[in-house]
Amino acid sequence: MRIAVTGTHRVGKSTLIESLEDRLAEYRVVDEPYFLLEEEGYEFASPPCLEDFLEQLRRSMELLEDEDGARNVLFDRCSLDFLGYLLTHEESDSFDLEEWLARIRSTIQTLDLVVFVPIEERDRIQIPAHEDPELRVEVDEKLAWMLLDDPFELGVEVLPVHGSRTARVTQVLERLGRG
Repeated sequence: MRIAVTGTHRVGKSTLIESLEDRLAEYRVVDEPYFLLEEEGYEFASPPCLEDFLEQLRRSMELLEDEDGARNVLFDRCSLDFLGYLLTHEESDSFDLEEWLARIRSTIQTLDLVVFVPIEERDRIQIPAHEDPELRVEVDEKLAWMLLDDPFELGVEVLPVHGSRTARVTQVLERLGRG
């Protein structure tokens, strides 16, 4: 299967992927676009600007397209993550969703499953003081709306996971028939 793990920052996506990688030895992990771009010398603003999220969106779609047809892949984030950040960014009025939506939809539809890691009532991750907690919640809400309500008719299966790291891994493995 082709699986993307998505969610706002600091919800445990990478931790979940590391645990899944241990249990799904035949799967290859594709790192999140931020780290790939950083390795290539892209310099992100602090805090990230609209162009930073657009660049991550572009790279995410390229990764999904480059890996189209490849099986047993775990993607750390997908284009919906960056769409969530773009739609909640203070400069979101200058982002033209219609210009991007067809390509986002076609790349997302190459996935077999999107695992959504939402913020939980009792937050499992310590959030550094310098991070914007309101942005984190806004992105989480936007992602939940896009994934669970499917207003953009993405047509991809979504598995929201909850609980401890072990519980989240178990939920994914059960969905894959490996419980």
